[in-house]
Amino acid sequence: MTAQPHSAVILSEENFSALVLRNKRPSLVDFWAEWCGLCQVMNPVLPEIASDFAGRLMVGKVNVDEHSDLAARYQVQSIPTRIVFRDGQEIERIVGAVRKHVLSGRLTALLKASR
Repeated sequence: MTAQPHSAVILSEENFSALVLRNKRPSLVDFWAEWCGLCQVMNPVLPEIASDFAGRLMVGKVNVDEHSDLAARYQVQSIPTRIVFRDGQEIERIVGAVRKHVLSGRLTALLKASR
């Protein structure tokens, strides 16, 4: 599935490797669920992050109820959890709801460090 401009890509077991692990750009993956209140708080932030970091960062979402295999593989025990991947490896994990400026600041620092 492809994303609309400045939106998060819906990730699944079928597309995770291609879109995240083999992506030349770093990826921010949000592990979430419909029933999770904090996830719902964070949902509006992800398209903004996708827009702010367009061309530098792929933003994707994994519904843990639909793709529990991916959540288990990355040992996601609490949601929302955002994991930043670079070169197929986890480089940062952000658990819980955080303000947009905090998330943006951490992503900016990670992207600068990867240059």
